[in-house]
Amino acid sequence: MARAFLREKGRYVGLLDPTERTVLHGLMEQTRVLLSPEVESTGDTFDDLVASLGISLGGAAEATDKLGAQRGSAERADRADRDPALDRLLPTAHRGDDEVAAEFRRLTEEGLRQRKSRNLDVALERLSAATGDRVELDEVQAPAFLMALTDVRLLLGERMGLRTEEDADALYAAMEDLEDDNPLGYAVAWYDFLTWLQETLTHAVMGTDLGDAALDEPGAEYDDDEDDDEGPSRPGTL
Repeated sequence: MARAFLREKGRYVGLLDPTERTVLHGLMEQTRVLLSPEVESTGDTFDDLVASLGISLGGAAEATDKLGAQRGSAERADRADRDPALDRLLPTAHRGDDEVAAEFRRLTEEGLRQRKSRNLDVALERLSAATGDRVELDEVQAPAFLMALTDVRLLLGERMGLRTEEDADALYAAMEDLEDDNPLGYAVAWYDFLTWLQETLTHAVMGTDLGDAALDEPGAEYDDDEDDDEGPSRPGTL
């Protein structure tokens, strides 16, 4: 059974059993694949920016002209083929102006993909390096792990159609009639687990006390005890 992330001697330690680590690792790998940078990082921030714009420093003028000629058709094709989950993970900053939004995304998305991918790499490495059930994070790894959890929740929430409070209400209502083996119930349980894990790590990093909640793995919410007539808990929203 999982135990929340708590601060121990300058590190953040959570207890995750093999099944929990395996499933979490798989979810993070799927998110990492979706976010994979289209241009691999060179290690130099400026060179990465230039590469993400499709410009060669050896022929900048020619490449820029070609890029401008191709940009319109490429952006239309990109919007048509784009996984909707990417718009949750890489939101636009200008929702009211498609042209401005496309230009902003062109300038910033590659760098954002790289940062998010690095966070997920850190989290995957920490899960793989667990000693027994102990997942340990230092002061640098903890924020990266936290952001990785955020992105996994966003992806899973998008796959379940959780975008608004109304969506959450509808999902909560549907949960009451689900069969025990329905995959949706499994997905909601893991979504709630991610929410809980993210909350405990946030509190640990901020130095606030969760009290008894730090000891309780989410799952009691889905207890089928016949004496409990409250039904399943309402899944959290994004």
